Amino acid sequence: MGDPRDGTSSLGARLRASLMRSESVLLACGGVAVGIAAAGGVLLFKAWIEAVQTGTAWIMAHVAPAGAWWPTVLMPALGGLVVGAILVRWIGEERHHGVAGVMESIALAGGRLRYRRMPAKVVAAGLSIGSGASVGPEDPSVQVGANIGSFVGQRLHLSDERVRALVAAGAAAGIAAAFNAPIAGVFFALEILLGDLAAGALGTVLLAAVCAAAVTHGLVGEHPAFSVPTYALGSAWELPGYVVLGGVAGLVAGAYVTALYASHDLFGHWRAPRWVKPAVAGLIVGAVALGLPWVLGVGYDGIAAVLGGAGPGIAMLLALCALKLVLTALCIGAGFPGGVFAPSLFLGAMLGGAFGQVLALAVPSLGVQPAAFALVGMGAVLAGAVHAPLTAILLLFELTRDYRIMVPAMLAVATSLVVSKRVRRESVYTLGLARKGIRLERGRDVEVLDALRVRDVMQTAVPTVHERDSARSALEAIHRTRHLGLAVVDAAGELVGIVAAQDLDRAVQEGIVDTASVGDVCTRALLLASPGEPLGEALRRMSVRDVGRLPVVDPAAPRRLVGMLRRSDVVRAYDVALARRAELRHRAQQVRLGSTTDATVDEVEVVAGAPCDGKRVAEVAWPRACVLASVRRAGRVMLPRGDTVLRAGDVVVTVTEGDAREAVRGLCATPAERAPLPSAGDAGDRATP
Repeated sequence: MGDPRDGTSSLGARLRASLMRSESVLLACGGVAVGIAAAGGVLLFKAWIEAVQTGTAWIMAHVAPAGAWWPTVLMPALGGLVVGAILVRWIGEERHHGVAGVMESIALAGGRLRYRRMPAKVVAAGLSIGSGASVGPEDPSVQVGANIGSFVGQRLHLSDERVRALVAAGAAAGIAAAFNAPIAGVFFALEILLGDLAAGALGTVLLAAVCAAAVTHGLVGEHPAFSVPTYALGSAWELPGYVVLGGVAGLVAGAYVTALYASHDLFGHWRAPRWVKPAVAGLIVGAVALGLPWVLGVGYDGIAAVLGGAGPGIAMLLALCALKLVLTALCIGAGFPGGVFAPSLFLGAMLGGAFGQVLALAVPSLGVQPAAFALVGMGAVLAGAVHAPLTAILLLFELTRDYRIMVPAMLAVATSLVVSKRVRRESVYTLGLARKGIRLERGRDVEVLDALRVRDVMQTAVPTVHERDSARSALEAIHRTRHLGLAVVDAAGELVGIVAAQDLDRAVQEGIVDTASVGDVCTRALLLASPGEPLGEALRRMSVRDVGRLPVVDPAAPRRLVGMLRRSDVVRAYDVALARRAELRHRAQQVRLGSTTDATVDEVEVVAGAPCDGKRVAEVAWPRACVLASVRRAGRVMLPRGDTVLRAGDVVVTVTEGDAREAVRGLCATPAERAPLPSAGDAGDRATP
């Protein structure tokens, strides 16, 4: 007789296989539903923007006298006041705004988003764009799709991986509907959100993007977002021009990212009410628009004019590029809901159009089309800003439906990506996460040692010896400093080698320690590290050659020594990295809690002299609508008890409702810092792109 357990095992295997098939079918159906719903949501969002723009134009035409200047200035400011009120009343504080928030949710919270806030966000974003704020509609479109995907996944009680897949599918559908570009939508989701081109979610993402494109084509036609010129490469000699354009675009993209976060810090440190900040930014935008109306809103009219060959001259295009960069940073930093995607396309179009005109004047024999350079510039600045080269290239292809644009686009995009990463390592989406201690790679938090940079653990006080010193003096220096190796420098103080204890032992054995110089016995073929590279990469380089130390040099000046990385430093750093990993897991729990409740999850640092400083938790008069989740002290996370004594420097994580958040901040701050209380837009806690 056979073992009766065989039948049970076979039945269990069949049940598991049936369950997996049913989950796959459920996920596929979810992808279709998310794609259709996301397309409908994005089209409604576009209709809302048009309605606000129509209403704004009617007010300016019928309320103000003909030719009056003040409506142009005041309409963005009034829009900012209304948007600020919506932010305070219905949206509240967010850890990260826009795509960065979706990325954080996918990496740390299983794709769970606060989808109940989405209607208020859509209304606020439409008012922002319609009233003239310098922000874009594509990031809100991504949020619409991502929140629909999160809603479907959570309602179906799917696993984290499947919810992530539906969120990415919704984002792809949002881009597909916004640009009529489903392929670019797919690669946006895979490159930026999931970080893996071979992700298991690919099928779901494809289904959603295709369904969104089908709905969009059926309702509004197959026209792309922009009307673009027919491209023709006049000569292969144009290609170096596209490389140069890519380099300049990379610089602009790096400046764009830097300006966005500088503006966040500027408005974060301004202790004005949150609803006032968008109004001030809107007032500035309106004042600039008196002379340059193209800076208002999304800027698609300006892009279309430049692509159609009807744009202004070189100086005006460059001025528009510079001013749009600054005004977009001001609007995003002040709190206007909206995206950074479309403004980067505007920057690229203005920059590329100006570059094409310069090249046409400099080398008229090439027959350059400035509009073609404007088109490629759009992709180059976009790729440099969001670090998504395939998305940028394929977006240009879907806009033109012309394969001939691909080679110039690839050249410019690749160059821009390299240059922008040299200027600013993080993208417009990941810099805000990195500033919170969250570094993502392939859509997940990075490995323990890769979360640290060489600069975090290297020794900056590096003992050195001159290459002309005697080997004997170097041996004495090693005994005195108790280092097993010393950096060797020349007369200019630049690094030329490393002299290790083994090198000097060899000199002693050969009897030349008193006659040879350090330069004669040192090792000149060096492995080097840079301050900004991940510690894990430096450690792997040390293992390949089995060396005990790496000189750390300035990337811009490879012979200028800035530190030394030793094995002992790496061992010490591992403890630091483990503490950071524990903190990141703690943050993940905060994100999950914040995404599944309407309460506010907040981090407040206890300031010396605050009412709770030096007191037990049970002795502090906490508000009723407040729960203490944890206390973080010196990298260690503690669960607070009644007898836990709070100290200055502790970071208290609380879950609050209503006015309890301000009351908690008052308990943790000194009297001087409580007047006025920090708003939700403070630099440390405000939303980021």
